[in-house]
Amino acid sequence: MIDRENPPASDNASEELIIRVTEPESLNTVSLVLAAADITHRIRIVSRKHMEIYVAASLREKALWEITAYTEENDNWPPRPKESPHFSPLFRAMSPFLIGCLAGLHGLTGDWQPQALWFVKGAGNSDAILNNSEIFRLVTALTLHADLVHLLSNCVLGVFLLHFFLQLTGNGIGLFAMLLTSVTANYLNVLVHGPGHRFVGFSTAIFSIIGMLCTMSFAFKSTRMALHFFMPIMAGLALLALLGSEGERTDLGSHLFGLLCGLIAGNFVRLPFFPALRASFWLQTLLGAITLFVFYGSWLLAFS
Repeated sequence: MIDRENPPASDNASEELIIRVTEPESLNTVSLVLAAADITHRIRIVSRKHMEIYVAASLREKALWEITAYTEENDNWPPRPKESPHFSPLFRAMSPFLIGCLAGLHGLTGDWQPQALWFVKGAGNSDAILNNSEIFRLVTALTLHADLVHLLSNCVLGVFLLHFFLQLTGNGIGLFAMLLTSVTANYLNVLVHGPGHRFVGFSTAIFSIIGMLCTMSFAFKSTRMALHFFMPIMAGLALLALLGSEGERTDLGSHLFGLLCGLIAGNFVRLPFFPALRASFWLQTLLGAITLFVFYGSWLLAFS
């Protein structure tokens, strides 16, 4: 029996106070535990923050044991969801470093001229790629820009997107994924256009990063709320780039294929072993070194 009236404890000398609580939830929980053990008790509500439970003196030990047993059994229930450890790459300036390299290379190559050596050797050329197997042009074209406006549009957008992307994947995995998706997108674009197509620019890589971030936003939605904040901004910038940055030597196809390849590749983070791969220092270092060597080696092939 549960008595919820408020007589003072001295009204019944055979009763003893066993617990004092300050929250109604705790009061109800203790009352249910005692009721389940068939222990008659009385609840005295002194105030909203002062509630007491009394039992007969002969049942005091049993009541305390039941309460203690329940508390120990449910101490860590419900279990807290496991939080993935916070990840951050060791070298956090990879994005400005890479964008700085693009800017420095443009200082050497200058704007696109028909007979400029850098563009003759390294610009995207579907005839050379399809007929002469000059696959290295799929890579070298990413590092060339038609003019200063073309360069700045890619650098300003790329430095922020690439930095945020690498914070989620790590430098090695992120750079390798960017390279793989960009080269695939350029090759698909070459196949669609056929002979006679010329292209340069880092925008293919930017759109592949946007695609990967879009897919990753769903995988990291519980821990990366900042990603959801930036998604509308990235979508708007992507639309602006699609509609407003189309120049003589940039094309819509490379943007669309870059976005599509990125959307597909972003699903890699859903694999159960991705966190272990991301945390591997040696894997990140190896993939980062491979990516940088591919860029360097492609230019060696171009001038060989």
